[in-house]
Amino acid sequence: MIKTEGKFSYIEQGEGRTIILLHGLFGALSNFEGIFNKFSKNYRIIIPMLPLYELPIPKTNVKTLANWVNDFVEFKGLDNFTLLGNSLGGHVSLVYMKNWPEKVHSMILTGSSGLYENAMGGSFPRREDREYIRNKAAVTFYDPKHATDELVDELIGLISDKGKLIRILAIAKSAIRHNMREDIPNMTKPVCLIWGKHDSITPPEVADEFHEKLPDSDLFWIDKCGHAPMMEHPEEFNELMDNWLTERFGK
Repeated sequence: MIKTEGKFSYIEQGEGRTIILLHGLFGALSNFEGIFNKFSKNYRIIIPMLPLYELPIPKTNVKTLANWVNDFVEFKGLDNFTLLGNSLGGHVSLVYMKNWPEKVHSMILTGSSGLYENAMGGSFPRREDREYIRNKAAVTFYDPKHATDELVDELIGLISDKGKLIRILAIAKSAIRHNMREDIPNMTKPVCLIWGKHDSITPPEVADEFHEKLPDSDLFWIDKCGHAPMMEHPEEFNELMDNWLTERFGK
């Protein structure tokens, strides 16, 4: 299902108002499977693969990723779309909103960085220790069962590659440096915040601050949920998102 055109690889399905989904630092297109399957029935859903491991190291940062998203938007001829971002993807969405607000219809943030992030539970996985990596991956979720063997294998593959590891660290540092606290009060487009009550990476107080500082935002909580609500509680996430889109903008 992945389409590759020029420097862009992405998944696209459905018709209607466009929603662009942006994944996080350790995210993958599969993170949005629940959203994709439900909303592609009534919306045009596009999930670009962010070039996290392909950029020159000095340019591996949040700003460059936002510029890349704009290149993708122009390549696809998109306008008046909703941006949905998880974790780093939320941060990239915020930078995009700051620079190209005229192109954005609305935004949905879940576990977004941009104000504060406790990446990987405060330390980085040691490459040689599988259980250590599993435990750090489990920090993402309220229920550690979601730290599956497949997810652990994917993480091991990433951090065992020196080039990818350097870029992961570069992006993580960039996210910390590129704080959006002074920018978000100027973002006037409607924003939906969907947050896990037990998110330890971008804790509940981060959602509260986003809600306080964004001029037009609604905040929804999912109980017994960590940093990736659309993975851990996909049905509840979809219901909250669907209701917000319907109440705000109609079908």
